[in-house]
Amino acid sequence: MRRTYRGEAEDVWDAITSPERLPRWFAPVTGDLREGGTFQVENNAGGDIQRCDPPRLLRLTWGAPNSIVEVTLTAAGSDRTDLEVRHTVPLSVAGSAAGALYVGPGWDQGLLRLAQYLSGEDLGDLTTAENSIEGQEFSRGSIAAWADAVRASTLATEDQTTAAITAATTHFAPNL
Repeated sequence: MRRTYRGEAEDVWDAITSPERLPRWFAPVTGDLREGGTFQVENNAGGDIQRCDPPRLLRLTWGAPNSIVEVTLTAAGSDRTDLEVRHTVPLSVAGSAAGALYVGPGWDQGLLRLAQYLSGEDLGDLTTAENSIEGQEFSRGSIAAWADAVRASTLATEDQTTAAITAATTHFAPNL
């Protein structure tokens, strides 16, 4: 996933790595947030920080040693930064390409909240925002887009895709 954010790369980097700023748009994160350290996201995954090259590259494990998240930041002109997130999981863990539906909508939520935060919006309570009708409608749209991408990949059966859609909807948009 790639998004362009308002702000210099150093500020975007600080927003995605600072224990003080992360809870304002993502979640509280504890641990040793340096290369070689470990971390834990509150009520979510933890892992190891494999590479930390400020303000350009962050690579870490996410919940399992072979689930890798890599975040790359690139200057995109005056006061703009491109941020790319790649989350790779082996098929032996994901089951099929439909596994993208278990994490993709969550990353979409996080990247949206990062944009809102960097634009100066007060996000209030993040759980309330995610569970609002608007938040769940956003998640439903994200789930549909991920399902379209999975189907286009032809790397999952329709049964696998349907099961993943059901699981993602139950998790990310349970009240619609």
